[in-house]
Amino acid sequence: MESLHDILEKIMKKLMRSAMVIGISFMAALSSATLTYITPPAMQLDFPAAAFFQQPTSTPQVEGVSEIGSTDGIILLGGVIVLIVIVPIFLYRKSWMHTQ
Repeated sequence: MESLHDILEKIMKKLMRSAMVIGISFMAALSSATLTYITPPAMQLDFPAAAFFQQPTSTPQVEGVSEIGSTDGIILLGGVIVLIVIVPIFLYRKSWMHTQ
């Protein structure tokens, strides 16, 4: 017959694995959502009170135009960092599970 300690240890291991999977999934979903969210330009927001305070101003000259897709490098670097963290976890998880 197993002791109460052994039974609780098995339950905690299962709960910890589930919590880790859910936590990593949540962080991946949150990261994906923050990377794909696009805010509307400030002039397109609907502020009825702000229309009263608007004053005409001259348009400034364009100094530097940002390149479309210039964040591709940042997203690629984020993917590399995620792989650096996730790949060792998947490679060593079986040896961690069998360690008693």
